[in-house]
Amino acid sequence: MTTGTTTLAEALAQARGRLAEAGLPDAAIEARLLIGGLLGLSGTEVFTGGDRVLRGDEQARITNAVERRLKREPVHRILGSREFHGMDLLLSKETLEPRPDTEILVDSLLPHVRRIVAAKGAARLLDLGTGTGAIILALLKESPEATGIGSDISEDALRTAAGNAARTGLAERFEAIRSDWFENISGRFDIIVSNPPYIRSDVIPSLEPEVRDFDPPAALDGGPDGLSPYRAIAAGAGDFLEKDGVIGVEIGFDQKEAVTAIFRSAGFEPVQAARDYGGNDRVLVFTVKEP
Repeated sequence: MTTGTTTLAEALAQARGRLAEAGLPDAAIEARLLIGGLLGLSGTEVFTGGDRVLRGDEQARITNAVERRLKREPVHRILGSREFHGMDLLLSKETLEPRPDTEILVDSLLPHVRRIVAAKGAARLLDLGTGTGAIILALLKESPEATGIGSDISEDALRTAAGNAARTGLAERFEAIRSDWFENISGRFDIIVSNPPYIRSDVIPSLEPEVRDFDPPAALDGGPDGLSPYRAIAAGAGDFLEKDGVIGVEIGFDQKEAVTAIFRSAGFEPVQAARDYGGNDRVLVFTVKEP
């Protein structure tokens, strides 16, 4: 390998400067994440290893990554993975990058999974539009007695989810199925969960480039009013949910009342709502309405 003359500290400073000049608000944090991720270093190692002289190939990788970020490609897409609920999950072209706010959906459903496991000894889960598999794999990780299906219309997403199940040691309890919502699903489930597309079609062109240009459109577009996926889920869920089961969905910040009305009209009642780290409505949990 060619030995370079640039130190880690110098590379960090250069990357931070270029990102800041481009107007990226978190330039210092992103430079550390990007370079640490590329070199396999922890945050502490990045801080304490400033005198390390980088090899020529390491410098080239950092330069390439910074160029990609300057074109607004998100840091974790450049790195190819992102941490979610204590798991390092692979990303791919047709998967959303899992966001921290989605962990609130996982944490909202975990007590229900544990309640069902305590009563039945097991639980069967279904994640509609699974993407990377983040939600269902997090639930399975925390619930050893549970098994689950992740469905998606994207073969790329299903391959990614299956790969993430394997890398997290959960493959034996996870199955990936290609399905347009409930189309190819059979049986009943104790928990149905989804983070569906919920952005209005006309809003997508105005999104930040990191989302608009790099997240898969099919995972963003919720139709003319952003609510089409919720209608599909609510309309079909009654045939697949156990009577004591729950449905948990992530929602847009202004969709609580509309999504609640959709599920009420389909025979469900809300049992829980949760806000995200910014104080916005983000999670709704429903159960079958009592006769």
